[in-house]
Amino acid sequence: MSDFPVTALRSVEVTTPHLAGSVEFYSKVWGLDVVAEADGTVYLAATGSDFHVLELTPGEATSLRKISFRTRSLEDLHRLFARARQAVCEVINSPAPSPAPSGGTSFVVREPQGCAMEFVHGDHVRPPRVIADRPERLAHVNINSADIETLSTFYQDTLGFRLTDRSKLMAFLCCNSDHHAIVLAEAPRNGLNHIAFLMPDLESVMRGSGRMVDHGHPIGWGVGRHGPGDNVFAYFVDPAGTVIEYTAEVLQIDDSYVAKGPTDWVWPPGRTDQWGIAPPKSDTCKTAQLAIPFTAARA
Repeated sequence: MSDFPVTALRSVEVTTPHLAGSVEFYSKVWGLDVVAEADGTVYLAATGSDFHVLELTPGEATSLRKISFRTRSLEDLHRLFARARQAVCEVINSPAPSPAPSGGTSFVVREPQGCAMEFVHGDHVRPPRVIADRPERLAHVNINSADIETLSTFYQDTLGFRLTDRSKLMAFLCCNSDHHAIVLAEAPRNGLNHIAFLMPDLESVMRGSGRMVDHGHPIGWGVGRHGPGDNVFAYFVDPAGTVIEYTAEVLQIDDSYVAKGPTDWVWPPGRTDQWGIAPPKSDTCKTAQLAIPFTAARA
């Protein structure tokens, strides 16, 4: 597989105006566990080896505060920091021991379109488990961009990601054998589109979706199977307005995979997925996918 300096998507940090309610939703319904609290932020883990996959931080409104990636080595961490500075990223924190409970060495920068990104090496891990109908880790983060080509070039040239597919409205980028860790969606404004959590299998996606429906959270789109990435999906909107996805069976690729273009990803009229059974995305889901901004840059 390609020599990636970034080896994994690790976690996301989201601000929420209803911290207690968001913690209760993600720990009681979505399937995560509270593992730490520090400086007002609550850290939640999935069943995999990551110390945490989600940070919930109090805020006046819901926003994406940062995306966190793990690097292959400490040397790669410092090289990425130098390349981010050359790409005119705003430096929020230079490489230093992380103050978070997950530990490790990290830095945080804001890429030119406004998304804060953390890179970490040597952070704590947990013994992994597999529990049916509960998330194992993050699968991908989908970012809205008013200039996909420029942002895609940044991920490739500065961060070392690889473009795996390009549909009419989206660019898919990988940093390991998963078909994509980051998806860029064409949109009128920059911000968060959705966060996807990897489930053990299709059965777990179905059972997790049933649990969500039982708790009053309707499916916003799905259950279906995407084209690029070949993954099963079910979309929901969390109580704070963030679109979240259960997914499974993400395509595994190697260097022989050939990226496809927009003409390769075209469905017949009325179809929204490979299977052809997913109903149209709900208006609530579509609105929420454009409603979450990045946390504003510091003054």
